Amino acid sequence: MRNAFANARYRISKALRYLPLIVWVAFFAVAFGWILLASFSTNREIFSNGLLHSGFHFENYLNVWQYNNVGRYFINSLLCTGIPCTLIILISAPAAYVLAKKTFFGKKATFNAFVVGMSVPQVMVVIPLYCWFVQAELVGHLATLLILYTGMNVPYTVFFLTSFFTTVPSSLAEAAMIDGCTETKALWKVMIPLASPGIITVTIFNFMVIWNEYFMALIFANGNDEIRTLSMGLQNIITAMTYTGDWAGLFAAVIMVLLPTLVLYLLLSEKIVSGITSGGVKG
Repeated sequence: MRNAFANARYRISKALRYLPLIVWVAFFAVAFGWILLASFSTNREIFSNGLLHSGFHFENYLNVWQYNNVGRYFINSLLCTGIPCTLIILISAPAAYVLAKKTFFGKKATFNAFVVGMSVPQVMVVIPLYCWFVQAELVGHLATLLILYTGMNVPYTVFFLTSFFTTVPSSLAEAAMIDGCTETKALWKVMIPLASPGIITVTIFNFMVIWNEYFMALIFANGNDEIRTLSMGLQNIITAMTYTGDWAGLFAAVIMVLLPTLVLYLLLSEKIVSGITSGGVKG
């Protein structure tokens, strides 16, 4: 009797611990499902609570892609996300390797500088950055966003990858150099592949952050419609709702903004978890 009572208490307490997570997942599923259905419905169906009553309206996506410049915004977001994510790894991986495996004067101060860099809020640096880019005549150019997104995410990436390189045995790189590899070649052919779980994980994080970034794009790219990203384009569509009332198109644009990061996370969720646990815990 006591054992049954204890087991029941344990199951109830375990269920209560998972209750907030269950509520959050249910809320997200309902909200995302409603937006997805609304994106295929008409405006009348949205306001009459009769989603998909007349079937699927795929023209909502075609119209918002063509007439609201979402196609242009989507390509800009791909460029502003893919290029910085690549540059961040090319810069951060060697830096993290040196901080993890080498001993040199100022090593601790250098590592602390990256920690400070990742803790500085964007709002504190936006004014001096804007002044510098105005002087360089780079405001309103795509290169501006590429530079900003790369620089802002390097400190966190270096901090994250340093723990991974700490767990990789240095003897593997030394063995490669004994076999004739230079230290640079040993880094890219031996150490980088061994740290691939961490690289994949931090790249996914960077992708999601940059893809959804709005503040810097608003400040540095607002004057040129040709380089606006999806987040800014979505804001333009919301503003246009005052005149057009195309709420189905708005929800279609929301799905187009959300879908890439959601699909990427679902496909690579196991690598994210393994990357966090193998590097974050051991480091």
